[in-house]
Amino acid sequence: MIIEVRAYARAGLLGNPSDGYFGKTISISVRNFGAHVSLYETPELQIESQEQDLNIFRNIYDLVESVSSMGYYGGARLIKASIKKFGDYCEENNIKLKNKNFTIRYFSSIPRQIGLAGSSAIVTATMRALMKFYQVDIPIEILPGIILSVEKDELGISAGLQDRVIQTYEGCVYMNFDKKMMDKKKHGIFEKIDPALLPKLYMAYKTDLGKVSGTVLNDVRTRYEKGDLSVIETLRRIAELAEEGKEILLKKNSSKLSALMNKNFNLRKKIMVISKSNLELIQTARHCGASAKFAGSGGSIIGVYRDDEMLTKLIVELKKINARVIKPYII
Repeated sequence: MIIEVRAYARAGLLGNPSDGYFGKTISISVRNFGAHVSLYETPELQIESQEQDLNIFRNIYDLVESVSSMGYYGGARLIKASIKKFGDYCEENNIKLKNKNFTIRYFSSIPRQIGLAGSSAIVTATMRALMKFYQVDIPIEILPGIILSVEKDELGISAGLQDRVIQTYEGCVYMNFDKKMMDKKKHGIFEKIDPALLPKLYMAYKTDLGKVSGTVLNDVRTRYEKGDLSVIETLRRIAELAEEGKEILLKKNSSKLSALMNKNFNLRKKIMVISKSNLELIQTARHCGASAKFAGSGGSIIGVYRDDEMLTKLIVELKKINARVIKPYII
């Protein structure tokens, strides 16, 4: 029997990047892109390498292009770390695994290094496949924390919980990472929101943007841990936007969401250096009359558009700066 599972890209609607600092966020799963994992029983445990995992290049220029667009690592290390963490969890919880092995392979259509949580999607899909294969039930509220620990503890990737929560729960989710709750229960408060309450959303990304998101966030982390009051206060205000957004959506007044999304980016800009290419994405979309903020750590944006005329304008204008526009498929 072949086990096949998927985990989808995600976009932060409001509150990011406060999720890594005991804040609040609203996120959606974006089913336009996903990570697919296949697993089947075999005599030995084997992780099949994909093209991006191989270290064979045509020449030095091919290597430079590969590293620039995809980073130094492929997905095999994510799968290896996921299997290790799954084994740790089972051992710590006295779960006896059946004596059987498997071969696992992955494929991802999530554009890399533009803040759509491609790495955590591979980890999430791997965890789901392992749970099915060994018939192990990990409670949904603690699964995101295990997925985060794969990247953070095993691989040293700087990240927050938001990506893993929305990829586990899917749809549209409001998340409160209150410190007292996190310390007590090791997870936050997660509330599903009906995606039908959302306004007209678009997403856009540049295919020539490439950077590792963790390095972008590291400066804010350092300043936060040193007690930088401007960073702490700005992150608190960003988190409040998510709470305001939840109330707006539940009251079916989604038209006000656009202003909150613009404010989210404006606050973020106060504490983070925004590259010229990323700023061009935001400014071009706003000149079309749409709202715009980062969907993640940069490289892709999300916002609200008014009607088909504005969407067409977004497609035309953003294409001029080599950016692709999509309508996120959530349900």
